[in-house]
Amino acid sequence: MRDNKIVILLVEDNKDFARLVEVYLQKYEKDKFLIIKCDNGNAALKEAENQKDIDLILMDYFLPGMNGLEITKALIEKKINIPIVFLTVNKDFDLALEVLRHNVEDYLVKEEIISPVLPKTIIEILEKRKMKKQLLEIEVKQKRIETLQNIVSQVVLNISEPLNMLGENIQKLNSFSIDESLLNYINIINENYKRIISKFEKIRTLNEDETVTYIKGIKMIKLT
Repeated sequence: MRDNKIVILLVEDNKDFARLVEVYLQKYEKDKFLIIKCDNGNAALKEAENQKDIDLILMDYFLPGMNGLEITKALIEKKINIPIVFLTVNKDFDLALEVLRHNVEDYLVKEEIISPVLPKTIIEILEKRKMKKQLLEIEVKQKRIETLQNIVSQVVLNISEPLNMLGENIQKLNSFSIDESLLNYINIINENYKRIISKFEKIRTLNEDETVTYIKGIKMIKLT
């Protein structure tokens, strides 16, 4: 998005129709859409590469030079992942299947632009993409948490015994009558021991993938 507007790359060689698309999108909701127009495949590829904030490509299937499917394949090769909606003069079932196999989001008849179908289709596609991205982020975070928990469980197993022994020895030292200066040291050791146990408990029960910046972009798990 650019300035809270949905940025549309409109690839259409018919200037009158391109203007009609623009008019009807603005009619649906004024200033919601920003239209970038081009009339051929090479220009479309150049715009898609240079404009990093394009939200959706609205493309005529029949274009001079490369057709819509060839442009789509070229975008895929360049790893440009922008949702695409095709516009064509009629519904061709075989063509629809072919373009949908290449991850084209939808396939609309040009007549549908004079109804709310076009803007609603655009908005629904972008909402689905946003939701899919959010779900993927949640899944990635959950995987990271599971991985951390597995690592921590192994670490805890390896150091729980020496930690327990340290705790027992601190208790024994506290039971002795010793010099006050040594007692202060024992108290310091005991406080640090409790802090270590507390941190390990937070790691062991980790259920949020929350990090904080440490130094030079390095991030650490937040345990506070």
